[in-house]
Amino acid sequence: MALVGGGGIPQPGEISMAHNGVLFLDELPEFKRTVLEVLRQPLEDRVITISRAKFSVDFPASFMLVAAMNPCPCGYYNHPKIECRCGAGNVQKYLSKISGPLFDRIDIHVEVIPVPFRELSDARPSEKSEIVRARVIEARQIQEKRFEGMPGIYCNAQMSVKMLRKVCHLDDASNLLLKNAMEKLGLSARAFDRILKVSRTIADIDKQHNIRAEHLAEAIQYRSLDRDNWGK
Repeated sequence: MALVGGGGIPQPGEISMAHNGVLFLDELPEFKRTVLEVLRQPLEDRVITISRAKFSVDFPASFMLVAAMNPCPCGYYNHPKIECRCGAGNVQKYLSKISGPLFDRIDIHVEVIPVPFRELSDARPSEKSEIVRARVIEARQIQEKRFEGMPGIYCNAQMSVKMLRKVCHLDDASNLLLKNAMEKLGLSARAFDRILKVSRTIADIDKQHNIRAEHLAEAIQYRSLDRDNWGK
């Protein structure tokens, strides 16, 4: 399972943050819950506030959180061929090491299934990284132009709720799709906003001025840990 929110890989309990950097946490549930909860404020506000008796100081903490975790203690939950050995309720107990509010602040949840041998041994060339990089750079340029004249904002992830309503216009079909997803998955208002930001980015990569239903559907698909049947 890979999760995307936002010098060396930190060990559990040794979280360090860099302005405009990437924080990668492997085996996410193995970190102390109190340590992970510290991430909630900077993920939301991109600022860390240190308060003392007579003063408080704000430090910039605009970073991308990338995390990886097993789906369950044995590692085989949802495996296509190997049966999970975890007892009833153990999968949900394992996931509960990470709080709902923290999961809510992570934009993309991707389940990574085992790669079969035929694909590992496939000699056919895949899409080159240079092509993907060019597509990402072009999408970022679209966003930079969108937010010209707005200090401190240069990408969709930094939009405020007010800006989100102005930039992310949905047609009737997209509105119905999002409404059904919200009701079926029981998504929060924060998840609603993050789905819109991700779908806006997908549309930018697709070079589309408006968000289409397929962009929204892809963004909703990336909320796999919000599904009712996950871990139950």
